[in-house]
Amino acid sequence: MIETILLRAGEYLPDAKLALVERAFEYASRAHEGQRRKSGEPFIEHPVQTAIIMAELKMDADTISAALLHDVAEDCDHISIDDIRREFNGSVARLVDGVTKFTEAEIAVAESAVRSPAGRRSRAQAETIRKMLTAMAEDVRVVLIKLADRLHNMRTIRYLPPAKRVEKARETLNIYAPLAHRLGIWGIKWQLEDLAFQQTNPEEYRAISQRLNSKREEREEYVEEMRSDLQARMDAAKIAADTLGRPKHIYSIHNKIRKYAERNKTLDDIHDLFALRVLVE
Repeated sequence: MIETILLRAGEYLPDAKLALVERAFEYASRAHEGQRRKSGEPFIEHPVQTAIIMAELKMDADTISAALLHDVAEDCDHISIDDIRREFNGSVARLVDGVTKFTEAEIAVAESAVRSPAGRRSRAQAETIRKMLTAMAEDVRVVLIKLADRLHNMRTIRYLPPAKRVEKARETLNIYAPLAHRLGIWGIKWQLEDLAFQQTNPEEYRAISQRLNSKREEREEYVEEMRSDLQARMDAAKIAADTLGRPKHIYSIHNKIRKYAERNKTLDDIHDLFALRVLVE
């Protein structure tokens, strides 16, 4: 399990920092020994996947280590934040403590929303957002770990009961995906949106997905043609930049279709099913 993390993080972290990550993995593995997720897989798989997402974002060793340890204080009664501070360092302990408090607040607000009349649920969600922003103000890395935590949970959401899947998906669309957008983490944002949309509107998700798959090569060629043309224009103007192109993701296309529905547009009429980004040096 640790090999993937070390491979990704090893691209930019020195060996001394990788040693900290490896030690965090060993500590978390011992702490979660015998615990399993609803899928039946060892619990350690979840913090490992969370840490991999952090490494993909090229986060520092303390953040990756905290991602590996983020459930230890909450799910292992015999381990405290002070234990983590003594074993690692103050930075890792603060991050784990922040994620733990964040999760406790998240659970409390969710339970309050369930007990509250429908009209008060929006206030409960607003409270969740406030707590998230407060955590971000103290250390944005806490929020990044929570986003990675939610992303892996959404990837494995099929193991939850149907009603719980829809609840978590709506929460993801209303709170977590917009936060990822505000932080500019587009890769996490679109994955959260698509995974959540698959649960809240499975028929529409399937219809768009099938339609896109049937024209995948055509779309990819179109995106590459536009990207190449834009890059050539940049080069001709002596603008140092790299252009990147990708097709729009499913939830984004769904919103685009809704936007143009009142104009009697169909999917075939919507030609901007791509996104181009320009990175200027």
